[in-house]
Amino acid sequence: MPGAHSLGIDRIACDGYGLCAELLPEIVELDEWGYPVVGSAPLTGEALRHARRAVAACPALALRLDPAPGQAPGRQPAQRS
Repeated sequence: MPGAHSLGIDRIACDGYGLCAELLPEIVELDEWGYPVVGSAPLTGEALRHARRAVAACPALALRLDPAPGQAPGRQPAQRS
């Protein structure tokens, strides 16, 4: 699936604010302690757009988007000075 990503969580960085579950209720659930639990289904289209917003909004910077299994990481453009 081209462009598919999965949502990853840095469990050590996560402080359990729960903002990710508010922004992505169809993808992120909170466990009994208020920490996020996500499935492994690849994200594409509208779900990926919302996931990017949640990653950017995470106050603990604990969310990340990873290429879905079997996907090559995207190339980063060269930086110019």
